[in-house]
Parts: sequence; structure tokens; C-alpha cells
Amino acid sequence: MLPCFVLLDLETTGGNPVHDRITEIAAVRIENGQEVARWSTLVHPGTSIPSFIQNLTGITDDMVADAPRFPEVAPQLLEILEGAVLVAHNVRFDHGFLLNEFARLECTLQVKTLCTVRLSRKLYPQYRGHGLDAIMQRHGLRTQARHRAMGDVDVVQAWLQIASKELGTDLIRSQAQALLQSSAALPPQLETPINDLPASVGVYLFYGESPLPLYIGKSVNLRSRVMSHFQATSKQSREMRIALEIRRIEWIETAGELGALLLEARLVKEMQPIHNRQLRRERTLCAWRLAEDSLTQPLLSMVRGDALQPTEFARMYGVYRSRRQALDSLRELADAHALCPQALGLESGKGPCFARQIGRCKGVCCGQEKPQLHHLRLQLALAQQRLQVWPYPGKIGLREHNPQTGRTDIHIFDQWCHLATVHDELELEDALGANKTLSFDLDTYRLLLKQLQGAHFGAELLQLADKHRAHVGKTT
Repeated sequence: MLPCFVLLDLETTGGNPVHDRITEIAAVRIENGQEVARWSTLVHPGTSIPSFIQNLTGITDDMVADAPRFPEVAPQLLEILEGAVLVAHNVRFDHGFLLNEFARLECTLQVKTLCTVRLSRKLYPQYRGHGLDAIMQRHGLRTQARHRAMGDVDVVQAWLQIASKELGTDLIRSQAQALLQSSAALPPQLETPINDLPASVGVYLFYGESPLPLYIGKSVNLRSRVMSHFQATSKQSREMRIALEIRRIEWIETAGELGALLLEARLVKEMQPIHNRQLRRERTLCAWRLAEDSLTQPLLSMVRGDALQPTEFARMYGVYRSRRQALDSLRELADAHALCPQALGLESGKGPCFARQIGRCKGVCCGQEKPQLHHLRLQLALAQQRLQVWPYPGKIGLREHNPQTGRTDIHIFDQWCHLATVHDELELEDALGANKTLSFDLDTYRLLLKQLQGAHFGAELLQLADKHRAHVGKTT
């Protein structure tokens, strides 16, 4: 297949190369078609082996109790790998574990890799399954040591010999060389050709077997960003999980970065991908509303859910992602500015509050501070958290144009809410005429606020009064 390669397999305590550890290593070195070395060893992982892993592999804690730890076997492993290509079934898994183990020894493993899952796809494209069990069934292979390191190495070696007889050594060699020259970082089961992705701005969606996406992201260079996910798998457990589950990639191009950010936020909230931690749907958003009258008790009331209307932002402060976050923030504010927790509604009762008794309240609760002064100090303390009033008389558009693709997107907003994204004059007229209910979204608010404060994404502002509509179709 290749002039010099090592067939390798690992057994581990789990699937996370950052946190889990190796329990067994097997390697067979082949030079010019001849086996020249065979080595295997159990490895003490330094931690207990989960019961389901023990059941799968047959490797128990007792079996590895007296086994060498990885630092003791690392020199022999490096010796057998020297000058060879590392070949494994789903090589990303084994390579990721080795990279992390050697990194703990402050050693960088430098070795070329070849995945026999991807090789099987190249050699036998007529078949759907290319896992080791599928290959064994297809070619009538048997082993008494499935899920043991040397047992699995033997299966891969036997399959390569069968493939050479069926297809010829020249084809095996040419396909292996082609895989070496392509990106070794790609998941072997990925069905979408990575070169199909454009090097332009947009949103990408990772899918596994489910119709719902695993992950949604955005980038100004889709192809480059997607590749960066796969190149980070050896260090980031989330990226490893995505790489193991992914089957296909879809993408949506946009005219600019603002459109990509808006689309990403919307799709994440609608589709709830399991690996997206940010931008999830906000069901518990809340803010504080400040009473106009300094004698009102309490001075602050919590506004939640649909009551959080941008038309009322002149008297609102926040926004917080939960009631607990809002209360914690207000307590910190009260402590920092000697505000009365009783007046703020954080504490019930009459007379001096507890903070007053320990000298952390200026006494509005017991007549030692005028309510008007306390109200003013509260406004000043809250000033940085004040929600911004919509600064326009009506709807606005933010226009993005991509000269490379010729695409133009116009994002329509009103009262900090994203109403629609359109692409031409007719769509714009329809969107402006639609009676759409405003729905506040914290991520859109923050994104639009940055844009309007100057940290913009190259979008052109359009005030969508009738006399300005004629300018929408022009490019800059």
C-alpha cells in the first residue's frame, strides 16, 4: 500500500481524547509490503475504566493494575512509528489520543496519518457502511478479539490484503497516496466534499443522522471555518464529538457578516442544535422597570417575557437571561452604591433595613435619606444598564452588498426587532406592508446596537420612509 506504514489501534477509557486515557496499544509495522515488527501492550490509564467500556473491550481494572503507564511505553511507540505513516480505522480518534498523551509529556508527535475508513470509501464506493463491523461482514472476516487493540489491527491488515487481491496493489497505492495528499483532518464519514463549500460569508449547518442539525455557525469564510472545526478536535472535546457524529454539511450564503450573524441567531433559536451553547431561545428574559415616583414601593418591578416591549425601554434596565441573574445583579448594585434593598424590593419589612443596620444603606428606609435623593442615586447607578430607546421615527434597513457574488441583502428593523431580510424592491414593499408582531430578541438588540454605535459590519443605513425607498436598489 505505502512504502512504510504502521497499522495501529487503541483501546481507551472513553471517547474524549482530552479527558480519557489509553488502556491498550497495538501496532504492526509494514515495510515494502512485509511485516517487520509487531507490538502490543496494556496501559495503566491512571483512572478507573467505566463498566460499559470494560464490557465492550473486556479490559478490566484488574488487568491494567500492573501495566506500564503511557510515559513508560512512549519510547517504544515512537520507535515503531519512526519514519512511517500512521494508519488506523478512523485515525482521527487514535491520533487525537496520541497527540494528547505526548503533549502531557511535553513532546510533539509529528506523523502523517491515513484513515482506512476513508480508504474503504474510496475503494468500495458502492457500499454504504465502512465501519470495521461492516467491512468484516462484507468480506467474511472473523476475529475472536473484536474491540481489543491487536484483534482490530489484524482485521484491518486482513482487509487490506483482500482489497489488494480484489482491486490490485496499484489502485490501493494510488488511492492511499491521494488520501495522504488531501486533508487528513476530515472526518472519515463526512459525505459532503469540503471543496464544495464556498470561501465566502454565510452560515453553515452540521448534520448527523438526525434531520435536526448538530451545530450551526457563521463565518466570513465558510470553507476555512469549517476546516478549523476538524483541525481542533484533538484539543476540544466538543469538536471531537461533532467530528464523530457529523455526516453532511449544508450552508447558506449571505451578502455580509451582519446577515450571517442574524441568520445564525435565528436558526439556532428555531432549530436548537445540541452543540450550540450560545444564542439559544430566550424564554426567561427579564428587565427592571424604574418607577417614576420616588415614593413608590418598591422602586423597581421586574418585567418578563412578552411584557418586555421596546416601546417601554425609556424606563427599563437590563436585560437579564433569568430572574436569578436579575436579582443577583441588583443586589451587587445595591451593595456597591449603598442603596436600600428594602426600597428596591429585595427585602421586605418596615423600619431600618439590614443593610442600614450594618452601615451599607444611607437610610431612606428610616427617614435618614430623602426619597428623591435615593431615587436619583438609583438612576445614576442603573445608568449603564439602561436600555436604549429606538432612535428612529420608524423602520430602518441595513443594506449589505457583496461585489464578489453580486448578492444584496436588506435587513429591516423596527424597535430593535428584526422584521425581515429582503433582496429586491418588490420583497421590500411586501415586507414594509406586512403587519408583523414585534418580538424582542436580546442577541439582535445587542448586535444592532453595536452596528448603530459604529462597530458596524460594512452595512449601509436606509431610513425606510417613502421618500427614501428609491435609493434601496442602488449599489455602492
